[in-house]
Amino acid sequence: MIGGYGDALAYLEAHIGRGMRPGLERIRDLLALMGDPQATYPIVHVAGTNGKTSTTRMLGVLALAHGLTTGTFTSPHLEKVEERIAVAGRMLSPEEFTQAIADVAAFADIYEERSGRTLTYFELVTAAAFSWFATEAVDLGVIEVGLGGRLDATNVAHGAVSVVTGIGQDHVEILGEDPAQVAREKMAILEPETPLVVGPLRPEAAAVAEELCSERGGRLFRYGYEFSVEEAVRAVGGWWVSVDGLYDTYDELYLPVHGRHQTINLAVAVAALEALFGRALDPEALREATQAITLPGRMEPIAHGPLVLVDGAHNPDGYRILAAALGEEFPTTRWVLVTASMKDKDIGRLVDALENRTTRVIATRVTSSSRGMPAEDLAALIEDRVDVPVEAALDPKAAVDRARELAGEEGAVLVAGSLYLAGEVRSHLAGGGAVRPAER
Repeated sequence: MIGGYGDALAYLEAHIGRGMRPGLERIRDLLALMGDPQATYPIVHVAGTNGKTSTTRMLGVLALAHGLTTGTFTSPHLEKVEERIAVAGRMLSPEEFTQAIADVAAFADIYEERSGRTLTYFELVTAAAFSWFATEAVDLGVIEVGLGGRLDATNVAHGAVSVVTGIGQDHVEILGEDPAQVAREKMAILEPETPLVVGPLRPEAAAVAEELCSERGGRLFRYGYEFSVEEAVRAVGGWWVSVDGLYDTYDELYLPVHGRHQTINLAVAVAALEALFGRALDPEALREATQAITLPGRMEPIAHGPLVLVDGAHNPDGYRILAAALGEEFPTTRWVLVTASMKDKDIGRLVDALENRTTRVIATRVTSSSRGMPAEDLAALIEDRVDVPVEAALDPKAAVDRARELAGEEGAVLVAGSLYLAGEVRSHLAGGGAVRPAER
C-alpha cells in the first residue's frame, strides 16, 4: 500500500537490482492492463548516444511556447526521481509523484502476480510517466529513450516523429561496438511513414538512417542537409544562434547554456517540432522559448569562488565534446578535476581528453549507484595516465570540498565522469538531501 511519498520511493527502490533487461513484453502487458495510456496523445521519441536529454528538454520548452501542454520524460535523474516526469515544464510534486506511482503499482502488482514476472525500476517509472501524461491530458509527450531503442521500455510508444541525436559508443556490452549495429538499435524507434530527424551522423550511421526510412516509408531530415545551425556566436552565459530549419530560418535565438554542441541540439529540436507541425514555427514564440531553456548537469556552473562546473559526460564522445567545449569557452582555465565512474566505463578517456587542462585529479565514488567504481581503484587507474597529483576521496561531498579548497577562490573545479556524480555534487552544494538511488 502506497500511502505517501516515502512509500512511493520505497516501492520503486525495491525494484532496483533487477537489472536493465531489454525487452517489450513486460511493459507492453503492464500498459495494456492500464488501458494503454501512451496511445492517448502524440509522441516525439528521442534516442541517441549523447544529447538526448538536452534535446528532450529543449523540445518540451519549444512545444510549450507554441501552445501545447507538453509532458517530458527523461532519464536518469540527477537528484530526485520525480525530475524525470514533467508537465508544462514543471516536474511532479511529491504528492503528484506519489499518486503516479500508486496508480502504476496497483496494476504492476496484479501483473507480477498473474505472470510470475518481475518488472524493473525503469519499466515502472516509464509506465508512471505514460499514465500521468494521460491523466493530465497533455497535447504532446516528448519521451527520451533510456537505453538503445529497439528493446527499450519506451518503445511501446508509437512516435509521430522520431529523433536520433547522434550515434556513438556507450553500453557496448548490450548494444555492441559496430556503429551500424548501434545505429540500427537506436533507429528502431522509427514508426512506418513517420519522419526521422537526425543530428550529425558518421557515414555508417547515416547509411542506416537512409535505409530504414526507405524501408518504412519515412521522411529523413538530416542535420547539415535539410536543417543546420547557420551561425552560433558566443554570448555572455550562452550563445546567439541562427537556425536554418526545415521551413524557415530563425535568427537571434539566445540559448543561455554552455557548449557549442548544444546549439546543434537546439537545431535538432527545432527541426523535430517543425516535422511534427509540418510547417514553420512562430519566430517570436521560438525566441522567447530558447531564453527559458535550462540544462541541469550539462556544463552547468553551480558555484563561484571558485567556479564549480558540473557536466554529466560519461562516454568517449561525451568526453571529447566536453574537452572541445572547455577549450573554446574556458581556453586558459586549468581545472581541479573531480571524477567518478561506473565500473563499465573507460574513465581513462576522460582523463586523456582533458590532458593539459587539469592541475590535480580527485577520484571518488558515487553513492547512489551500486555500479560505482571504488575511489581507490579509480585513483590508481588515473595515476598511470597523468602527470599531475591524484588523490582519492570516499564520497562526492568530500571530493568537491577538497577540490574547492585546492582551487582557491580564483580557481576552478570541474566535476565530470558520471551523471550520478553530477547529481550528488549538485545536491551537496545546493544543500539538498540525499540523492535517490536509480537504475537508468
